[in-house]
Amino acid sequence: MSRVYYNKLVRDNIQDIIKKNGESCEIRVLDDDKEFQQELLKKVNEEAGALSRVRSREEFLSEYADLMVILDELSALLEFSETDIKTAIEENVKRKGLYKKRHFLHWSSDGNYRSNESQQGIAS
Repeated sequence: MSRVYYNKLVRDNIQDIIKKNGESCEIRVLDDDKEFQQELLKKVNEEAGALSRVRSREEFLSEYADLMVILDELSALLEFSETDIKTAIEENVKRKGLYKKRHFLHWSSDGNYRSNESQQGIAS
């Protein structure tokens, strides 16, 4: 029997799907909330990466749904209410704006601006 090692958080029905296909697997339940949270955060990165590579509306919707399920689970684990999330979004938009104007930042002399991306190029 060959094995493929994944070592990652999977959805509740994956074990049943594997068994239905005549295959076997080993599952461990994550009882520790901190470990579960950490694995959910890893899934955010995995699913966001998958979302960024889609090439059709159908793929987009599927990957978007995958990401939202994870974000909803994290929000529940961290005990955020819908009101908490809505308020955070509103404050975020008020502070940073939306993407309606489609601005693309080439450069900035503002050393205090912080991006989630790594800087590109060599500063002069």
